[in-house]
Amino acid sequence: MRVNHVGEVCAQALYTAQAAATASPALRARFEAAAREEGDHLAWTRERLTELDARPSLLNPLWYAGAFGLGLLAGRLGDRISLGFVVETERQVEAHLQSHLARLPAGDHASRAIVAQMKEDEAAHAAQALAAGADVLPAPARAMMRAAARVMTTTAHYI
Repeated sequence: MRVNHVGEVCAQALYTAQAAATASPALRARFEAAAREEGDHLAWTRERLTELDARPSLLNPLWYAGAFGLGLLAGRLGDRISLGFVVETERQVEAHLQSHLARLPAGDHASRAIVAQMKEDEAAHAAQALAAGADVLPAPARAMMRAAARVMTTTAHYI
């Protein structure tokens, strides 16, 4: 659950930065709405960490800063690229959440409910970004995003 919490910290940073970077009021509102939804996920994962007597990642400020920088960069590259970044991010998060669901104990109904709802919401964010005109990111960019996510999830699991 710590890794999922870190993901939501990053989502806050990404959407906040992308909202700040766009000149489009409609897209800014879309990013802000997604950030609010991700705020729910952040609260759910934080509450679940407390229930599990676990702590959040000690590196959360670093994760936030890094994700904010990536979101700002994506936003500065233009709205279509920024939306493409959302699509790829949410697809990768959705895949992570699916793998997490497969590993969670069947009896951990609380964690399973949280992860399942988050997975559904992330898929919706990707679909909305596609509908809004997202560009498909080039394969090397997608691969770099996967590699960065792997480093983050592995590190956040322990620290």
